[in-house]
Amino acid sequence: MDSLNNELCFLKALYEEYEELQVTAGRHGDDLRNSKQEIAEINRHIQRLRAEIDSVKKQCATLQAAIAEAEERGDLALKDARKKLADLEDALQKAKQDMARQLRDYQELMNTKLALDIEIATYRKLLEGEECRLGNDTANAVNISVVSSTMARSGAACNNQGYGVGSGFSMAGGSGFEYFQILYKLEQFVLD
Repeated sequence: MDSLNNELCFLKALYEEYEELQVTAGRHGDDLRNSKQEIAEINRHIQRLRAEIDSVKKQCATLQAAIAEAEERGDLALKDARKKLADLEDALQKAKQDMARQLRDYQELMNTKLALDIEIATYRKLLEGEECRLGNDTANAVNISVVSSTMARSGAACNNQGYGVGSGFSMAGGSGFEYFQILYKLEQFVLD
């Protein structure tokens, strides 16, 4: 009888332990389900993050390609602008050289014109003096006249017996001083 009671107590203890294990297993099952749900949610979050990362990587690649293309276009535009600037500087230098050459030619022509005007004035004075001498020496005066649009007569020809060039001639269209002023300004422009 004692052995039976002992056995019943043992079985009862085993049963209670079994029930506790079942409760514990149920709790662990709930915990496991909760853990599985959390893991699934974390996996979904990871997938979303991976998709976002892939999208950002694609955007970065697109931006890097656009930046590289813009840099290439900028380099080409800069090279083109530098070439155009060099061409313009060459053209400006050639234009200055051409203007300097034309200015030298113009100076030579104006110097020649000035010398010719002086020579014409000298001959005019000589002719006027000769006219007065011939007029006084003979009854039949010989009139020699020289018409020049670039010279202005000075004083009475017959009263002036000198053969030098007087102050009475001027360049047509302006004075010699104005001519030299224009030459000076042109030289300054070419030298700049």
